[in-house]
Amino acid sequence: MVFVSCPPDRAQALANGLVKDRLAACVNILPAVSSIYRWKNKLQNDKEALLVIKTTSARFKALQTAVLKRHPYELPEVIAVKLARGHKPYLNWITESCE
Repeated sequence: MVFVSCPPDRAQALANGLVKDRLAACVNILPAVSSIYRWKNKLQNDKEALLVIKTTSARFKALQTAVLKRHPYELPEVIAVKLARGHKPYLNWITESCE
């Protein structure tokens, strides 16, 4: 799974592109998250969308490249989390969808 935050108005297009290009099997868009962070020594408080992306470890590099190419931020969040377990048929579907 990969987490990517982005402006809410860019989430749908980013998710569609990743699935269309078979870099992700599924992308859930959590449309309203508040992000509080320090950027260039200033405290920021922004409304963002959070993409929860289901992909394979084999596709991560290509997915990351696509996100960095399409993302409007100077420094996008791209965080991968390895799955320890899951419903085997669902995990197989992820793999098949990303081939």
